[in-house]
Amino acid sequence: MASLTPISQSHSLLKNPNLTTPQSPNFCSSFIPKDLPYSKAQSFKLPGMASRNVVVSATTAEKPRKRYPGEAKGFVEEMRFVAMKLHTREQAKEGEKEVKEPEERAVGKWEPRVDGYLKFLVDSKLVYDTLEGIIDKAAFPSYAEFRNTGLERSEKLAKDLQWFKEQGYAIPEPSSPGVTYAVYLKELSEKDPQAFICHFYNIYFAHSAGGRMIGKKALHLYTQAPF
Repeated sequence: MASLTPISQSHSLLKNPNLTTPQSPNFCSSFIPKDLPYSKAQSFKLPGMASRNVVVSATTAEKPRKRYPGEAKGFVEEMRFVAMKLHTREQAKEGEKEVKEPEERAVGKWEPRVDGYLKFLVDSKLVYDTLEGIIDKAAFPSYAEFRNTGLERSEKLAKDLQWFKEQGYAIPEPSSPGVTYAVYLKELSEKDPQAFICHFYNIYFAHSAGGRMIGKKALHLYTQAPF
């Protein structure tokens, strides 16, 4: 079909393709006035859109960081929560560890006896002697930060053992497991400081809770019915 556009006009369009200006679009929306200039219509936004976006952004920015359990009470409580999860359900109500081996099962009710308590004190003193010696020598500078914390136990344990000796009890030698663990701690402190600090923390943490409980039971038994 032949074009109705004159040839002269077609040539003009080919030579100057940018001479024509776009027509203003015919907006049919009742929200936008028909006589609104095209340039302004392009940036036109419905009422409430900008404020809604601002509210969403502010809400997102102000959302608080999720805290770890126990974090609000401090580092010790946060670590206690994590440590308790490593126990079995029988050992602690917060425990999550599954029992897979016979040795992981909870032991029967423990009742202190003088010979067992003395072994506990002797092995504990050996371990604390080792820990305090490592900290004093400080093979790594970070160890020096743990000097004179007020948590040192060797001197106090020596007094406890001396008291039992004065009462006529024979003080046993450190047990094989106690000696083995003390040697292991010394070797670990020289080659893996991070692992050593984990043991250091765990020992003080365990004895600040479990050790005091054992001592309290032993004292109660002694005052009620002497060994």
